[in-house]
Amino acid sequence: MFRIFFSDIPERAKTRAAVASMFFCSGLIVSSWATRIIDVKRALSLSDAQVGTALLALPIGQLSAMWFSGYAISKLGSYFTVRFSPLLFALFLLPIPFASSFHMLWGMLFLMGIAGNIQNISINTQGVGVEHLYGRSIMATFHGVWSLSCFFGGIVSSFFVSCGMPMFWHFLITVCAVAFVMALARPYLLKEDPGRKSSPKDEGKVRTSPTPFIFMLGLISFGSMSCEGTMFDWSVIYFSDVVGVSRDFSRFGYVAFMFAMGICRFISDIFVTRFGAARVLIASGFLIFTGMALSVLLPLASVACLGFLMVGAGVSSVVPICYSAAGRSRRMPSSIAIATVSTIGFFGFLMFPPIIGYIADVSSLRFSFALMGCVGLIISAVAPLIRRRLEEK
Repeated sequence: MFRIFFSDIPERAKTRAAVASMFFCSGLIVSSWATRIIDVKRALSLSDAQVGTALLALPIGQLSAMWFSGYAISKLGSYFTVRFSPLLFALFLLPIPFASSFHMLWGMLFLMGIAGNIQNISINTQGVGVEHLYGRSIMATFHGVWSLSCFFGGIVSSFFVSCGMPMFWHFLITVCAVAFVMALARPYLLKEDPGRKSSPKDEGKVRTSPTPFIFMLGLISFGSMSCEGTMFDWSVIYFSDVVGVSRDFSRFGYVAFMFAMGICRFISDIFVTRFGAARVLIASGFLIFTGMALSVLLPLASVACLGFLMVGAGVSSVVPICYSAAGRSRRMPSSIAIATVSTIGFFGFLMFPPIIGYIADVSSLRFSFALMGCVGLIISAVAPLIRRRLEEK
């Protein structure tokens, strides 16, 4: 029935929609976990430092699986792994509500991190393949779908919490939704990854170590993704413990952040075309800093929501701009340059949330968020240094 209904749609459009649905599933899984961290903290009576240590299990799991995931996907193809990895990632949500100790929770999140790494590489490899079909960059759209999925997941989670739904049933519904979407999308996923032939633009580019330009792009990406990771893992706790809202409204900050990031990812190209990449990056850094400052200095629900909206708008454009600029590297092959920038930024996304927990434990969560705002200024400080290269076509 599904095939017949969409029979008149071009094949590459079906593939694009199918791959976008995998990004949607990923965002739904991430948001389901992120919005329930506060419930796990309360159930196990964890301190901020223990929450930070628990959150560290996810990146350790992801990093430990990077070599295996990359090797497996290179041998088997992303089509093989993308058909099961999002569902596997979702299934690791189910045992979390039954964790009876910190150590058990840590082990569960470690395994979830491994599954998350496999699905992350799978869906992004599929995304690169769809870009190959279209002959232009559309990765930002996929990540926009991911952001909107996280926003949607935050709304659904808030509704479930307000209804008093237990965490397990919330996670089970998420698993069923992912399985349903995957069943619809599976026939249209990209069957073969694009060939590994070098682009003519890469001829003569043999350097694989980061150039100063690529390193600075990585530093900008690091600042943005550090803020992004912090908002994912700590926004609900911040609204509950610092802003002081009730349990039913503690997800509003997360939802505000995801809404702004998702919407702005679909319109950021307009601002880059009109004002230039460097100016957009500078403005993004100040938006992150200002949003964090508002949330720290005036921890009222309405002001904090506005601040988180600003942070979401600030981080929305940064990574796509960095990836695009890295792809125009003069001295490194495009694929290696983009991978380098992505790796540096990814470390910020994975490692900063646990650090926030440690800082909060010895000072306060407000102080941690204030420092996070200063990290956002890295973007505004570094962007003018590479303005000329950023504006090159």
